[in-house]
Amino acid sequence: MSSPHNPRQNHILAALSEDVYADLAPGLELVSMPLGWALYESGGHLGHIYFPTTSLVSLLYVMQNGASAEIAITGNEGLVGISLFMGGETTPSRAVVQSAGSGYRLKASIFQQEFDRGGEVQHLALIYTQALITQMAQTAVCNRHHTLDKQLCRWLLLSLDRLEGGELKMTQELIANMLGVRREGVTEAAGRLQAEGIIRYSRGRIKVLDRAKVEERVCECYAVVKREYDRLLPYDIRGLPGAANNVVRNPQPEPAAAVHAA
Repeated sequence: MSSPHNPRQNHILAALSEDVYADLAPGLELVSMPLGWALYESGGHLGHIYFPTTSLVSLLYVMQNGASAEIAITGNEGLVGISLFMGGETTPSRAVVQSAGSGYRLKASIFQQEFDRGGEVQHLALIYTQALITQMAQTAVCNRHHTLDKQLCRWLLLSLDRLEGGELKMTQELIANMLGVRREGVTEAAGRLQAEGIIRYSRGRIKVLDRAKVEERVCECYAVVKREYDRLLPYDIRGLPGAANNVVRNPQPEPAAAVHAA
């Protein structure tokens, strides 16, 4: 049976020329990414690079007492596992699925071999890393200087930009863990947005009903991050040889069997 999933739903894979993509395609494995699944733990070995398509992954820093806070999110615009090609096989952060969906994974050894060739894969991976570092830095500033209401709006918009549609599949408890605050604070902030008809929250699903109003309430941090991603990634996709026609807006189904490795 065919599947509605396609690796080219991920923007980095979509930006690759046909020849480079053909080299990687046999190693790409479709994976189901359920809510709360940890792709890797802090200090863990990176056996795979992940390319989300319909899911969102949160990068978390975990304290010794178990408390955590989100430092960045990744969706269909990027990849998970930058520590592999930035100088090590382990990472101090934890990667957790924050909105359920699917993605593709590639063995670390295959990705590293292609990265070391110094071609398109290396170029795209480093460009994406630059954008991700901007998001991490701005998240730190936002968590220190802005109210929870503004942080929640920033988080909602960054999440929506990385998903198709306006619905997130996650719980308020998980949001609280991402933002490093108490669940009661998230409940109050989300309740205010729901009371104004901006979002609807029910049974682990958050539906944004009025994005324009979320944008009115968000802090400057969202615009800083979005500008950097828009500046780096679209240019990079257009500039790569043979990549102009690779972005899949309405991908055709490819035969694939989703797996989930716990």
